[in-house]
Amino acid sequence: MKKLLMLLPAVLLTGCLSITKPPTFPELPQEIADPCPELKQAEKSPELSKLLDSVVQNYGTYYECRVKIEAMVEWHKRQKEIYDKAVK
Repeated sequence: MKKLLMLLPAVLLTGCLSITKPPTFPELPQEIADPCPELKQAEKSPELSKLLDSVVQNYGTYYECRVKIEAMVEWHKRQKEIYDKAVK
């Protein structure tokens, strides 16, 4: 009877340990993983000042987006590697 009472907690604890598993690492959201959109095309015959404004805005927007996306993708890859090593 004593052996049965000692065996019961061990069986219950083993069952609890086998049910739980580590959570999965979240995937990168698709809107972040997608590349930045193409630059806007200029009008056929714009004024020079409008063309320059458009060029400055396009390059600023593009490079800001590019840096943000590249940094986020690199961070996610590193965190995923760290997580995979810790889980295994």
